Amino acid sequence: QVHLVESGGGLVQPGDSLTLSCVVSGRAERPYGMGWFRQAPGAEREYISTIDSPGRSTHYADSVKGRFTISRDNSKNTVYLQMNSLLPEDPAVYYCAASLKWAFPGTSAGVYDVWGQGTRVTVSS
Repeated sequence: QVHLVESGGGLVQPGDSLTLSCVVSGRAERPYGMGWFRQAPGAEREYISTIDSPGRSTHYADSVKGRFTISRDNSKNTVYLQMNSLLPEDPAVYYCAASLKWAFPGTSAGVYDVWGQGTRVTVSS
């Protein structure tokens, strides 16, 4: 089985940067795509970004485009989310997810099979 563990969340001020990490353990049967989602209190889980299995193709939600960057280091089994220019509307629990069926999963949470436990990001002055 594949397991995901996120880290890197914390309290930052508006305009600050933060990098989240997601370490993947276990063995997948085929190359897998990864994604980041977030969920604020009382809100639906929101798609943030996705990256394909080799790390060449990425996609972002409009809300984070130009501010967040997804990347992966397959030699370290780790996916990253670099978050710059954090805004007051960015606080949430951030989750990474793996799609064991799709090399480039896309924006729908339904195509992701494995989820991490989440890491909380708080933005406050």
